Amino acid sequence: MQDITISIQGSKPLTGSVAISGAKNAALPELAAVCLSSETLEFHNVPLVEDIKVMHAALAEIGAQGEIRGNSIRETMPVLRSPLVSVQTAQTTRASILLLGPLLARHGYAKISFPGGCSIGERKIDFHLQGLAQMGAEIQAEGEYIVARCRRLKGIEYAFPGKTVTGTENLLMAATLAEGTTVLGNCALEPEVTDLIRLLQEMGADISSPDGETVVVRGRTRLHGACHRIIPDRIEAGTYLIAGCFVGNEIHLQGVIPEHLGSLLEILRGMGADINVSAEAIYVKGGKSLAPAEVITEPYPGFPTDLQAQLTTLLTQADGVSRIRETIFNDRFRHVGELNRLGADIKIQNDTAIIKGPARLRGAVLKTTDLRASAALVLGGLIAEGETIIQNSYQLFRGYENMPDKLQKLGAAITIIRE
Repeated sequence: MQDITISIQGSKPLTGSVAISGAKNAALPELAAVCLSSETLEFHNVPLVEDIKVMHAALAEIGAQGEIRGNSIRETMPVLRSPLVSVQTAQTTRASILLLGPLLARHGYAKISFPGGCSIGERKIDFHLQGLAQMGAEIQAEGEYIVARCRRLKGIEYAFPGKTVTGTENLLMAATLAEGTTVLGNCALEPEVTDLIRLLQEMGADISSPDGETVVVRGRTRLHGACHRIIPDRIEAGTYLIAGCFVGNEIHLQGVIPEHLGSLLEILRGMGADINVSAEAIYVKGGKSLAPAEVITEPYPGFPTDLQAQLTTLLTQADGVSRIRETIFNDRFRHVGELNRLGADIKIQNDTAIIKGPARLRGAVLKTTDLRASAALVLGGLIAEGETIIQNSYQLFRGYENMPDKLQKLGAAITIIRE
């Protein structure tokens, strides 16, 4: 994707309503499920972000026939034209690994580049591979590729050694066409996993969950097509919810599932934000001052790592010292140096960010490194005095649908510069 720079004139209040898009992290595994059936799958409320477009292209590479119309996608894979998911595709989105389980389950063969071009140990896909190997897959590394072969996969009992969202999703999809019953323990509980289970059930899969963390899948010989509406994006909703907490802002989020944001709502209310929740909407108004917070990222239903960077920006405006401990990823504080360039006072000690506030932020030239960091820097630019330039901003468009447009409608002075 071409490089994109964002220019923001800060210190302008945000007021109005914003419609929340479908969840990217639900849509990606659900698109991978196209490989499980020869019939058509139709998806609605799809966020047209770059990661979705790459997955759509990856499906076309291996034989799917699809079309995008507005926020709907239709995909059909009558036959597998090629089991190869290219290096270019895998390096663009790590979600390409989600094709491994479905391709093995229905077609018995897959050749997928390591996500990000990295080795198995470094990229935390070992739980996927361990489970698939126990189901009967022969898996080996050939250069930059994972090559997997099998006859029909066999049902197993497998407890994930640690929480893994994509690992849970991969084995769930593989198990739907396996011979016999698969019992998966210590499964991820994220809403996106639950939404995938709902899609698979709509396709005819026999899936039950006696206690949430345990999922039982009784294999079928075939799955059929389905029409599925993707859940709202809780991370996008959380980002706008955080934006609404800054002094002078007043935002009405529409089309959300508040239950998916429980941990964040608790933190923000504890900081003093004025928040009202209804069935599918959240109203947030920034208070005159914000209290500091102590936060730990955890698997769902805990506070999500995907909102850690955005909350860090908000905590620069809290009256006192806040701490965020990152327990999910080792390298997720790359936004901190850029926020400090705006005038924030943040120090990193091991796995914890220590944030002293309130800080007076002033515009600067920044460079983002990843999707959620880019959102954090946009939030910083919105409250900083003067102009903030954010380079490498194509990252933002990987996961946020029309974010600059949505912010402009709320009153932000934000401009996109395509290079």
